[in-house]
Amino acid sequence: MINPRWQDAIVLLAGSGLVLSFAPFGFYPLAIIFPALLFYFWSEATPARSAWLGFMFGLGLFGTGASWVYVSIHEFGFMPAPLAAFLVFLFVAFLSLFPAVAGWLQASTVRPGIYRMLFAMPVFWVLMEWLRGWVMTGFPWLHLGYSQSNSLLMNFAPLIGVYGMSLLVAILAALLALMIRAAIAKGWQHLLISGCLFAGIFCVSWIAGGLQFVSPAGEKVDIALLQGNVPLSEKWKPGASHQIISQYVALSRKVVNDSEIIVWPEGAVPDSWQHVSAWLGISLPRRQDGSVPDYLIGTIDSEPYGSYYNAAISLVDPKKIPAVIEVYRKQHLVPFGEYLPLKPLLSWLIDYLKIPMSDFSSWQGAQPDIELGGWPVAVSICYEDAFGEELATTVSGAAFLVNVSEDAWFGDSLAPHQRLQMAQVRARESGRYFVRAANTGITAVINEKGEITSSLKQFTSDVLVSEVVPMKGITPYVRYGNGLFLVLLLLWFLPVLIVWIRKEGR
Repeated sequence: MINPRWQDAIVLLAGSGLVLSFAPFGFYPLAIIFPALLFYFWSEATPARSAWLGFMFGLGLFGTGASWVYVSIHEFGFMPAPLAAFLVFLFVAFLSLFPAVAGWLQASTVRPGIYRMLFAMPVFWVLMEWLRGWVMTGFPWLHLGYSQSNSLLMNFAPLIGVYGMSLLVAILAALLALMIRAAIAKGWQHLLISGCLFAGIFCVSWIAGGLQFVSPAGEKVDIALLQGNVPLSEKWKPGASHQIISQYVALSRKVVNDSEIIVWPEGAVPDSWQHVSAWLGISLPRRQDGSVPDYLIGTIDSEPYGSYYNAAISLVDPKKIPAVIEVYRKQHLVPFGEYLPLKPLLSWLIDYLKIPMSDFSSWQGAQPDIELGGWPVAVSICYEDAFGEELATTVSGAAFLVNVSEDAWFGDSLAPHQRLQMAQVRARESGRYFVRAANTGITAVINEKGEITSSLKQFTSDVLVSEVVPMKGITPYVRYGNGLFLVLLLLWFLPVLIVWIRKEGR
């Protein structure tokens, strides 16, 4: 038996090491190996001990994988380092409660044995991931399923989404932990069965890769994605809008003759489009024949009574005033960055952090797809693409997906890479090309299989010229959202429920 202090150290390091399975590292087998260590220690632990081990694992995972929060609030929010470190610790500790609760639940509801390891642990782990994705507006980062964006398990994404992928990774981790226990106890029969199940999941994943739910809807579309690399320190200065617009106009001029669509990133126009529409109409370049491409521009949409939205506008003929034909307004805002929860109590915090444009309104209700290049396009802004179940509701009629982002808040941290990985999963879930234009990067094009076909280096001012293929058809995930995942979760937990029912019947 390993000393409890050594167990604590091992699971803390395992949680930290799990970050290596995600982008930009991509060692995706570690997403099976490191949770298996936690599950191994959980298998004989009491509820209190299991909760503590889950908490330690969470401290390692989120303390390392979400370390970019410190960059955001210290380097760009100008919070003093000690206070920033303390608040990040509180945030990480809160996130660590989710694996702690998973540990407590699996130990308090099922006695030690195969049923606990194989059926209870994966279900409660992923149930907590799912809750973390929407409790207090949600923080769906570092789910096990995202680590598999470049593995064979990615074939399950269009069927059961990222949470279903997480469940499969957790099951594989449980099977690995079972194999370790069986090998130590010389239980060769259990070792053989676990090994066959382990291999069987990958065989089914290979078969799932042959399923086709979508197909091309038309010819390729030429698209240009602009990456301005405008420093945050310059972006929100009074009177900076015209200079920044001029920079994006210059980038657009390079590709205007060869592109059907030109996309500017989130907040590329750091002002209300109503204030600068005349300037845009004069400035945006035309092709040599006098025609214009379709522009999608990240900006701010303001209303007469004072509300304003983080928005993206489409323009088809910038010489017509007003040139806006469609507006997408962001719905899922970033807490503390774009709006303030518990505003009467915490308004001092935003004043202290000096975060510009931190009181956006959230658009309520459905928004139609925006037409670009003659195709309906599902638009999202910044980390809205982290919420697959929300994005799925907008995809069914869209030919491809566009996300405009401002990742400068994350600096040179893990976050932009993690966000790109989440976009890969969104593309595979929906069976659509997914393009993202980010001010500081990573600007990229992802095909319908979740493969990055082209990208720009971070922190450069450049244009990514590429092609997207409009797609038609609906994947099961788009049709049913998380419904199939929840059914699978219940079915996998069914053996535990049967045991409970039999006990009650005695």
